[in-house]
Amino acid sequence: MSSAGARTIPLLHALGLVVANMIGTGIFTTTGLLAEELRDPLWILGAWLLGGVLALCGADVYAELGAMMPRAGGEYVYLSRAIHPAAGFLSGWVSLIVGFSAPIAASAIAFASYVAAALPAVPRRPAALGLIAVVTILHMASVRWGSRVQTVFTAAKIALLVSFVIAGLVVGRGTWEHFALGGGPPTPSRLAVALIFVSFAYSGWNGAAYIAGELKAPGKNLPRALLGGTAAVVMLYLALNVVFLYALPPPAMAGEIEVGHVAALSLFGPTAGSILSLLIAVALVSSVSAMIMAGPRVYLAMAEDGLFFRPFARRGRRSGAPWASVALQGGIAIVLALSATFDQLLVYIGFTLSVFAALTVLAAFVLRSRAPDAPRPYRARGWPVSPVLFLLLSLWMATYAIVTRPAESLAGIVTLAVGLALYWVRRRPAAMRSDSHV
Repeated sequence: MSSAGARTIPLLHALGLVVANMIGTGIFTTTGLLAEELRDPLWILGAWLLGGVLALCGADVYAELGAMMPRAGGEYVYLSRAIHPAAGFLSGWVSLIVGFSAPIAASAIAFASYVAAALPAVPRRPAALGLIAVVTILHMASVRWGSRVQTVFTAAKIALLVSFVIAGLVVGRGTWEHFALGGGPPTPSRLAVALIFVSFAYSGWNGAAYIAGELKAPGKNLPRALLGGTAAVVMLYLALNVVFLYALPPPAMAGEIEVGHVAALSLFGPTAGSILSLLIAVALVSSVSAMIMAGPRVYLAMAEDGLFFRPFARRGRRSGAPWASVALQGGIAIVLALSATFDQLLVYIGFTLSVFAALTVLAAFVLRSRAPDAPRPYRARGWPVSPVLFLLLSLWMATYAIVTRPAESLAGIVTLAVGLALYWVRRRPAAMRSDSHV
């Protein structure tokens, strides 16, 4: 396991990383899917609030683990130590397929939907595939230029969301009467599927854990970044959904992927709505770029450790970019964008990541039992309520996902099984080499 590098990242940058990782495709797309499942404004807001509580519970436990093991790698470090190296490998495998490649595909599909909503002549699928290809090539070519593009787009995205909330409530043509159009409580299965959609939108709350090895004073700053960044995004998401519901009643947005577009049309009219849709599309470029930039660091580290194929440890001689890992991730994202619909990707991502986040939270219980006296600069404030609540809600969502969306859930289970098989295939030659020296 690699040791910590130079600790140069301050708290403010770590907070920004959490916020930038969380604010992505989900907030621009999932409220329309929630409206189809829940149909009631207060239940829609309640689902966003409950999803935020779930994210905060997870962040509380991850803060303890990250402060205890302040090295780069996140779940890869925690699960390898607490459970087994195979579990650590699986975390990297899940990052490749579900944590980054699938969300890149979903973000690209959402980008194309928003562009097509404003410019109907633009074909959706070529636009989605083109975005993945162009940004992948950019990050293969240069770390410096990729970082600059990412910084600009992230700042633009946050400014856009704050401006949309203020303008929508101050000058938008909405009505608070939409909040009185209740549809009654949803069935447990519909609520569980809605929470999976919301979990996808909140994914990224663990972003600062991946840079723990480079963070200044991680014992103090990692918990602040994880919890502070997550809390800020929860408040912003709730504000945005208030604006969406102020603009439209749930039946008018049900099933809409480009919910920001239809809300903007209702609030500001067709011209302003189309302009805002293009701005949202630009913001989604930030999401794609962030994931294409961050994900390959995990596969690169695994390849350097001998747990993944060695060619994916290659970097450009002059640029330093991990071009082989970037290319692998981009290729998988293109395949997923060609083979799945947007809502299928969301359930697949939400189900699989919820299962793996629950496994990581379970690791905290294992370490408290196995190493009760180990140094813990931060102890989860909500223990044991926060981890137990996280585990119970994750289990509940996973169970209903298997029952109501079996194809997507099976795809997640197959992804884990393939990763486990790959681990043992990669480990067997190493074990045989060790035996030959005995």
